[in-house]
Amino acid sequence: MSAGAGVFSLHDRVAIVTGASRGIGHAIARGLAGAGATVFGLGRSPAAQGDAAAFLYRTCDVTDSTAFGSLVEEIFAGQGRIDVLVNAAGITLPAQAAGDPSAAFRQTIECNLTAVFECCRVVVPCMLRGGYGSIINVTSIGAALGFPGNPGYVASKGGLAALTRALALDHSAQGVRVNNLVPGYVRTAMTEGSYADPERRQARAARTMLGRWGEADELAGAAIFLASPASSYVTGTDLYVDGGWAAKGL
Repeated sequence: MSAGAGVFSLHDRVAIVTGASRGIGHAIARGLAGAGATVFGLGRSPAAQGDAAAFLYRTCDVTDSTAFGSLVEEIFAGQGRIDVLVNAAGITLPAQAAGDPSAAFRQTIECNLTAVFECCRVVVPCMLRGGYGSIINVTSIGAALGFPGNPGYVASKGGLAALTRALALDHSAQGVRVNNLVPGYVRTAMTEGSYADPERRQARAARTMLGRWGEADELAGAAIFLASPASSYVTGTDLYVDGGWAAKGL
């Protein structure tokens, strides 16, 4: 394998990124496109926020497996391949803000875990036909650490981390790699409530080794690595992009 930028190239690759209307998914979609991939960014919003000119945006709710399947068929028919799937769509419904905590728990599991399984189930056969596949599941430091007041989110991300390892084992012999991309506290619309509170913002920054929150664009490089031949011997693992949060002791 040659060294240099070529090992990270996604030229001639086709990628699908869910949750691409904003935040981490949007940043990853732009990053993969910048590395040479043809990127289809999916989101529930009618249009992506910010600069989405780098990728092709499609409106799709990933919890609707029928709609997602039809869109994947359309992409595969038009492109002849699907090489990369980034599952970045997700929701958080804190228990204290939920009118019905049980319903909020089920809804979070449906979006953050069950929908990811269905997306993978639909896309993997397309990858097998092309002989190459990289699936990147965006989890959270909450997948391995306890966080208060949000059991549905923690359970969904913990389950997703385990699902990644199961799928990596099931598809490793077929040339499909599956990995977790694990963000820490990143400033997005989803975390704006914490960021807007000076006390919580400062406490979370102080908990990291780098002493600050992350930006969504800082996830793009890790996603390019996991999507590209640079990570050809990497599967079933967790790549933390958390400013050192999980590794920090006292």
